[in-house]
Amino acid sequence: MSDMSMLINGLKVTAEKGATFERRNPLDGTVATRAPAASPADAVMAVEAAAEAFKTWSQTGPTERRMLLLKAADALEAKVPKFIEAVGAETGGTAMWAGFNCMLAAGMLREAAALTTQIAGEVIPSDVPGSLAMGVRQPAGVVLGIAPWNAPIILATRAIATPLACGNTVILKGSENCPRTHQLIIEALQDAGFPPGVVNYVTNAPADAGAVVEAMVAHPAVRRVNFTGSTKVGKIIAMTCAKYLKPVVLELGGKAPMVVLDDADIDDAVNGAAFGAFANSGQICMSTERIIVDQKIADAFVKKFADKAKNLPLGDPRKPEPVVLGSVIGMSTVEHCNRLIDDALAKGAKLVCGEKATSTLMPATILDHVTPAMKIYHEETFGPVKCIVRVNGVEEAVACANDNEYGLSAAVFGGDIARAMNV
Repeated sequence: MSDMSMLINGLKVTAEKGATFERRNPLDGTVATRAPAASPADAVMAVEAAAEAFKTWSQTGPTERRMLLLKAADALEAKVPKFIEAVGAETGGTAMWAGFNCMLAAGMLREAAALTTQIAGEVIPSDVPGSLAMGVRQPAGVVLGIAPWNAPIILATRAIATPLACGNTVILKGSENCPRTHQLIIEALQDAGFPPGVVNYVTNAPADAGAVVEAMVAHPAVRRVNFTGSTKVGKIIAMTCAKYLKPVVLELGGKAPMVVLDDADIDDAVNGAAFGAFANSGQICMSTERIIVDQKIADAFVKKFADKAKNLPLGDPRKPEPVVLGSVIGMSTVEHCNRLIDDALAKGAKLVCGEKATSTLMPATILDHVTPAMKIYHEETFGPVKCIVRVNGVEEAVACANDNEYGLSAAVFGGDIARAMNV
């Protein structure tokens, strides 16, 4: 079990009145982390520290910012074993998933480092003779990053890396589901030598999230907000930012389609579908959710896909044996997916792999012959339960792929590259 602190103005701090909350392991309920439960007053302290640090950090040259970000990337990679331990304990994620997160997050820090000398303005035509008009990009101020638990290292790093590269100071509000995992990112930035107040870290109990976030968004020093998470919470964040006229970037839910055309290499398509659908037990906003297969090859595809899914190792990620499918985040995911399975089966779908789960160790589950009448056709599962929709021809496949409210990601598999690109 980890006892941890927040970081405000370069100092490790506890919450007001010593308040804490616990994050428990989704598999056995043991306490994984005890973290500070920040109050709105604590959150305002973090904003004020970032605002004060902005005065000097915004004047820091691009070379210094680049060197610190490069050091942070190295420091983050050095913490891979700690990340693996924290991810397994807090969210039930696998070692493979934690390692993949670290690799991409380190790359994001290095990419941000490369941006420090690429921030350019422009010369604007002027109607006034003899005058010169210019547009100059300047640091905005304090940037609030609100990160999720599902790809915790990638998405928390993404929320703060580019703002730091551009001369902004940042506050990372960690997820209530993985406060220790997110703290390790902050530790890597501290190890790199970022000055006090440039990087701040706040954690809160789930019940206090709304008040803590609003306290920061409302503060005049916070100039930008970045949120990745569910569509439901994203709407609340959007309304809060609109209330205070704060620009916000949102990445929310998805129902990503994967189209398998009649000339696709079935083995390649199966491998792509298995990775897209079941990485991190399907708990990714860009996870493959609907697999749209041409009827001509559907039987062959479904058989091979089901065979592959049945052989994906499932188990406790904290144990030595490597697994592809670890635990999902909690029983609410299990209950949600089970309801979708029941609804689909009642309306004519066929279960070709897996089953309803009774614990957070959910097997890879595939439903065939899914139609628009079923809830799973439209609703994000955010778990390892995926559906196959059979179609006749390209036009029907495209119409099916577009038949949802999301637009986050998609994939097309086909043998004719020109045709697949056209789709």
